[in-house]
Amino acid sequence: MSEPSPSPPPNDLSRLRIRRDDPAPRAGGSRRGLVVAIVLLVIGGATAAYMLRPRGVEVRVATASTSRGGGMTGDGITANGYVVAQTKASVSAKIAGRLVYLGVHEGSLVRSGQIIARIESDIYAAATEVSRADIGRLNVELAQARRDLERAEKLKADQLISTHDLENAQTRADLAAAALTSARAQLRVTEANLENTRVRAPFDGTVLRKDAEVGEIVAPAAAGGGLTRTAIVTMADLRTLEVEVDVNEAYIAQIRNGQEGRVTLDAYPDTSFRARVRQIVPTADRQKATVLVKVSILDRDPRILPEMGAKVLFLRDTAAPAVAAAPTRVTIPSGAVVRSGDRTSVWVVTGGTLASRDIQLGAMRGDQYEVTQGLSGGETVVVEPGPGLKQGQKARVSAKS
Repeated sequence: MSEPSPSPPPNDLSRLRIRRDDPAPRAGGSRRGLVVAIVLLVIGGATAAYMLRPRGVEVRVATASTSRGGGMTGDGITANGYVVAQTKASVSAKIAGRLVYLGVHEGSLVRSGQIIARIESDIYAAATEVSRADIGRLNVELAQARRDLERAEKLKADQLISTHDLENAQTRADLAAAALTSARAQLRVTEANLENTRVRAPFDGTVLRKDAEVGEIVAPAAAGGGLTRTAIVTMADLRTLEVEVDVNEAYIAQIRNGQEGRVTLDAYPDTSFRARVRQIVPTADRQKATVLVKVSILDRDPRILPEMGAKVLFLRDTAAPAVAAAPTRVTIPSGAVVRSGDRTSVWVVTGGTLASRDIQLGAMRGDQYEVTQGLSGGETVVVEPGPGLKQGQKARVSAKS
């Protein structure tokens, strides 16, 4: 019996082999993976910190406004306003219809009664022709009825017909005359409707704006709606240009009708125009504490256009006593006022943080309070503040009133 071959010793170095086809391990691979993991961890942490940061309370704000209504200079009282036309109109059609002709454009000079546009008129022209034809027919019928009446009167005189026959002839003549009168009235109606398709200029002036184009449906203002235009053009008489300004109540006693002044346009600050007070409107604006004054421009200049900003200097009468400058008025919405016992305050947003500021209130004008102390104007105040606001709290502005 053969003996089994002896097993190789466990530490037989002759069994060790080097496999040259396997890639050698790279020590730098694990190091790069560690760097990438650290970078991703930092980015994730920064993103989480940004998302979880305190964003502040959301508030609705308004601006504490200031108004003076003009000022005092060595030459007189100044006030700001706008150029307007005393004679201005939005010209519309008297009847509804499709615009088929528009003969003007911005800047066109028109005369009173000039046709500036036309509405579709075929139906109205046909109705006018029908009315004229009816009048012609009724004229013939009336002439025949009158001849019949004359013959009936002669026959009655000869006792050849009865009184009843004569009355019938008279009735037919009267009916023909009445029908003719009605037809003539109907003709005037159809002619008026036809005339209403012609849009005429109401006065001499200049076209400021086209409000409709050929092909659009136009209608009187009372019948407008949807895509229907209620005005065709807007025009004004530029010879009646004037400036409307708001003058502070403190200065209005120094202004009178007919007072001389100078007008300076914001577009041409180096040029002034002679002016005269035309009217002091007999009412005040309670919210702005001002009075509207209308000032006629005496110097005609093509550069003066409606809606331009203007400054008026009311030349001071040397014999009139001097007046002190009107104080600047600061107003805030009534919803911004916070009352707590005897304390009256507002929340002010400065640099994105909240601060409570004590104020003193004056008169209330409309929905605005006048602030006599605590605000100088221009501050951003919180409107309708909630009960949870805190001093120094971060705030996010949602809207301005």
